[in-house]
Amino acid sequence: MTTREDLVRLRQARDRMDREYAEPLDITSLARTALMSPGHFQRTFREAYGETPYGYLMTRRVERAKTLLRRGDLTVTEVCLAVGCTSLGSFSSRFTELVGETPSAYRARSHEAGEPIPPCVARTFTRPRRR
Repeated sequence: MTTREDLVRLRQARDRMDREYAEPLDITSLARTALMSPGHFQRTFREAYGETPYGYLMTRRVERAKTLLRRGDLTVTEVCLAVGCTSLGSFSSRFTELVGETPSAYRARSHEAGEPIPPCVARTFTRPRRR
């Protein structure tokens, strides 16, 4: 069972992922932020948030990538690197899994229909989710 103190420390690690998504983050470093062993951190994070720390981090990265791709001024490779991914193949696979289309296809299509929607509302409906 996850304690209240565990949840506070997990939130600190999750907040770090939200802030530093473009940085090279590993389980050991994130576990240290939460003052937990890597194994305990992974188990309690999944129990608390319903996904692995890596899954959460990649969701943040894909979420940011969608924003950069909608702008249209960066290539898919540049976006991949800008959000902290080092492998274009892994990035593309995860993006496709979460969004339902490749980064190139997402970048190429029109996004004008969503422009009048306030960002706080759009974020709720455009957050990548596992299918």
